[in-house]
Parts: sequence; structure tokens; C-alpha cells
Amino acid sequence: MRLKVWGARGSVASPGAETTRYGGNTSCVAVTLQDGSLLVLDAGTGLRTLGLALERRPLPPVIHILLTHLHLDHIQGLMFFAPCFAPDTRIVIWGPPDPTETLEDRLGRYISSPLAPMEIGELSCNEVSFRDCPREWEIGSALVQSAPVVHRGPTLGFRITDGNESLCYIPDHEPALGTPLGDADSEWISGFGLARRASLLVHDCQYADEEYPAHVGWGHSGMGDALTFAARTEAERVLLFHHDPMHGDAMLDRFGARARDRWRTLGGRPGSVSLAHEGEELLLGARVARPRPTVVAPARRATGATVTAA
Repeated sequence: MRLKVWGARGSVASPGAETTRYGGNTSCVAVTLQDGSLLVLDAGTGLRTLGLALERRPLPPVIHILLTHLHLDHIQGLMFFAPCFAPDTRIVIWGPPDPTETLEDRLGRYISSPLAPMEIGELSCNEVSFRDCPREWEIGSALVQSAPVVHRGPTLGFRITDGNESLCYIPDHEPALGTPLGDADSEWISGFGLARRASLLVHDCQYADEEYPAHVGWGHSGMGDALTFAARTEAERVLLFHHDPMHGDAMLDRFGARARDRWRTLGGRPGSVSLAHEGEELLLGARVARPRPTVVAPARRATGATVTAA
């Protein structure tokens, strides 16, 4: 798997001179699978620049967009994503289920008047479809698993397993809400099964530890909780994500140094934790093969949910 970060910021886009290195765009990560299939994790403002990059090369026939939840910082790029208007492209948008309203109707609250100059039905690509995420399904060469995580509103985390490598993506998460993670039984820790021994864990780390007490219940993690979660799940590599819009480059440099020190005290391997930078690329796959893990229970395939992206 190959990943590229198109947006690593949380809550609201924060462009400006103080955010040039880590980036100001909100959550968006592109994942290219071994078979060439393209998955896009979240549709924050970084989706716009991804779309512009895709215009410069032949578009894949199908693009899958996986939404963890429907807060604006995770969907705002949809209306500005160039492939949504490419006549030969199919787009499949996956999101958290809701028993009262379809995913299309929920997204249509944003892509409609008076908030937008167009309606969701006016996206003019060859085909756009909206699907509720099952617990487990296939896209191209990958097995995709989803599970609810602690965050305001219906929110999912994802695990993508392609061959012998696994990516866990939980950008908005407050697993320590109500219980210290160091003492909690693993089966009671939100997202634990998804992240267990992942090759790469991309995880919320919006607050410094001294900031977190003023934000308990907001749905995001302080540094200590994010790293304790990563250590408890035994993730091989950790990419700290969803940077606070008030944290500029200089502050994030200091933040990263503190995270590396804290990671060493938790017994983490040196060099295996870092802060996400907009524009960075990561390659998973140059490791000795190991058995493909089974992580989400109950892990039952959803009838009719298998999708192959050519």
C-alpha cells in the first residue's frame, strides 16, 4: 500500500504562513492498493488538491471515498473534488450507517442550498453511489473493516489489510473518555480491535496533555492518551494526525519532539512515531510476510458488499 497525506489538520482549515510545513488542509489521505485501486480516507479540504493532482494523470475508473463521519472538516472537499465532474469516472462514497436517514440525504444537507451553489444530485461524474459501511467488505485487493469509535456523532474507524500490511485510520477519537487507558481492559477500549498490531496507525492527537482537560468530551485525544493507545495496541508505526488549527509549525515541531520522548518511555521503537505532514508519502510492504490478521468481531461479510475497483 502507498499512502499520501493531502490534509492532516482537524476541526477547520488553517492556511497561513504558520502552517506551511504541516499543512492547513483538513483530513484526507489517499491510499493506493497493490492492484492499483484508489481509496480516499475522508473528504476534508485536502480532497480538492488531491482532485487537482488526479486531473494530471488518467483517472482510475472507480474511486472509493471512505468517510469516518460527517462533520464538516471531513466532507467539505466533496463539492470541490474534480473527479466528481469527470464524465468517465465512478465514485463510491462509503459512510457510517444511520437508521433514520440515508447517507446521500445526510450529505445532501451540506451540498444543497443555502450552504452550496449546487445540489448533491448535480455531481456530474459517470456515476456516484452512496453506501453504508458494513463491518467487513472488499475493495480491490484489500479487506476493509470498520467499527464505531468514541467521537461525537456516529463515527467509524477503518482498518485496511492489503496482502501482509495493514493500515488503521482513526483520525477523530477519544478512547480515554471515562477511563484511564493504562488500566482499562483491552476489550473495553474503543478502537482496540481495529488498531491491534497494525503496520501503521494513523490516529487523532489534537491536544497537548495540558490542553486536554479543557476539552474532555470533545471527541479528541491528548498526546499521552494517543500514545498509550498506540502502545497498548502494539502498532508498528504511528502517524499522529488531526492537528489542532491553533498549532502552528513551530509548536508542532516541539509537540513532535515531546511525542518521540514520550514514546520512548512507553517502550516504543525509536523512529516509529511521527506527526503527519501534508504532502508526505508512506509505503507499506517492505517487510517479511506474516499471517493476515483478523481483528473485528463479529467479522462477517456483508451480502452484496464486495466491490472491485479495476
